Amino acid sequence: MATFLFDQIIFGPVKSRRLGVSLGVNLLPTDSKVCSFDCIYCECGWNPKKREQKIVLPSRELVRQKMEEKLTEMIQSGPCPDVITFAGNGEPTLHPEFEGIIDDTIQLRNRLTPQARIAVLSNATMLHKASVIRALLKVEDNIQKLDSACEETIRRIDCPASNFSLSKVVEKLKSFQGKVIIQTLFLRGKHNGEIIDNTTEEELTEWMKLVSDIKPSQVMIYTIDRDTPASGLEKVPVEELRQIADRVQAMGFKVQVSG
Repeated sequence: MATFLFDQIIFGPVKSRRLGVSLGVNLLPTDSKVCSFDCIYCECGWNPKKREQKIVLPSRELVRQKMEEKLTEMIQSGPCPDVITFAGNGEPTLHPEFEGIIDDTIQLRNRLTPQARIAVLSNATMLHKASVIRALLKVEDNIQKLDSACEETIRRIDCPASNFSLSKVVEKLKSFQGKVIIQTLFLRGKHNGEIIDNTTEEELTEWMKLVSDIKPSQVMIYTIDRDTPASGLEKVPVEELRQIADRVQAMGFKVQVSG
């Protein structure tokens, strides 16, 4: 199915289902996805199997320049962003200057659009780096992916690198001591001859146990909204998402549902 890449460092603003008026920041190449996951539902498509040229990431200085230009433009013409969101063509925390870029963003936000939050959408694979943890603790919305409590299911849905360890990721998520938002995409279908379904009772029970252990400030649950690189995937009805949300809310957690 058709997918797309963000062709600019600063993109939008877009109306986000979860975050409001969002100004996007892409710290990856504008012509290629770069990610430590290769999710079967990713709107940016698959990771390239072969790269003919060396990956070039935007410099810290260029990101700051482009962000200042766009925020100044938005102040003049509106609307101002509700949130500045690090997402883009892959995993933003892979950028070697991620912490410095977050520091620059906080400085620009405080000076130009002090009402805006800063959000990072991450897959939690770089939490072994102290600089990434430090940076994430500085932002308002530290949003980390957890699509299942079963490592086999994560390997089917998110296709992480071979050194991925769910237990290590969960320990890092717990180390935020609640200053983290857990984001989970629910889906069903079939891929490569295997059944894909992270909504079964067994899956939900184990996932809720991990949520309870991590103790996030909020849980975001959603389903497929755009085209996916893998065919045969199905959206989960919003009524079913709300039923899952009710169970998580009963555990004492704030939940946001996006159908």
